[in-house]
Amino acid sequence: MTPPAASGPRHIPVLGREVMDWLEPREGGIYVDATFGAGGYSRTILDTDNTRVIAIDRDRTAVSGGFELVDRSKGRLTLIEDRFSNLADICRGQGITAVDGVVMDIGVSSMQLDEAARGFSFRADGPLDMRMGSSGPTAADVIAKASEADLANIIYIFGEERHSRAVARAIVAARKEAPIATTRALADLVGKVVRGKPGDIHPATRTFQGLRIFVNQELDELLSALSAAEQVLKPGGRLVVVSFHSLEDRIVKNFLNERARVSGGSRHQPESAKAAPSFAILTKRPVVAQQDEVAANPRARSAKLRAGERRDAPVYPAAEQPGWPTLDSVMRGG
Repeated sequence: MTPPAASGPRHIPVLGREVMDWLEPREGGIYVDATFGAGGYSRTILDTDNTRVIAIDRDRTAVSGGFELVDRSKGRLTLIEDRFSNLADICRGQGITAVDGVVMDIGVSSMQLDEAARGFSFRADGPLDMRMGSSGPTAADVIAKASEADLANIIYIFGEERHSRAVARAIVAARKEAPIATTRALADLVGKVVRGKPGDIHPATRTFQGLRIFVNQELDELLSALSAAEQVLKPGGRLVVVSFHSLEDRIVKNFLNERARVSGGSRHQPESAKAAPSFAILTKRPVVAQQDEVAANPRARSAKLRAGERRDAPVYPAAEQPGWPTLDSVMRGG
């Protein structure tokens, strides 16, 4: 048996065992770890003989942290700094046209949350950044530039904050007096508008979530990444996705549902024109963490895993992007 690709303590991702159960790495298979992070999925896949992994992360810190694993893999791991929406192009750039599996862990990582300088969390004060990559507008830039209406939409749509209009009004009023540049400044401001009850999440949680998703265009990236995975998976290849809130999970669920059933067509479309299913759904209901994992890692409480298996049918047309605010339009002010 090929020895493990790395030694020492391993980072164990949420639902790590379940992910591998559904991914089913095979000897000699080629896999895409679309969200490398601390390398937990890649390490486990590489434990299977002669597997090859194309790993992707837009976070330069995560990529640099994976260099040792790349060295230990002896050429079986390729680690690339890029957005996972580009995974089909990345595979083609490596001379790979078909893979045996794609795995994705969606959202912000615990490493990013724990680093105050990244500005993802209000648990410690830091610059209001929130970028997973190293380019583009920060959350502070969005707070400074976006109109009140855009801010309300961002916080409502991506943060699911029902007090979004009040939060947006408070932000616009406060930024007239001084820039809102730190996580604590924004959290304190939101805390004056959104009143929490004992035992509830922090009043600023949903506002921070909405800004983070918007700054990183996370839902647009997910939609594009799912379509890209459909392009590169060979028949019988597995797609396994772990998400952490309802917006992400709904996108994954709808993607698999649409591609797993024969199109109903319409009166304007003949029977022969119906699209054949490109996926079979493997998880009829989302897989969730067991109690022991939740006790050890509270973040696992919200995790949902969905899996599908690629069928021998053409790729579906890419889904149209929903009509939510875009980073470019908000920063242009139009």
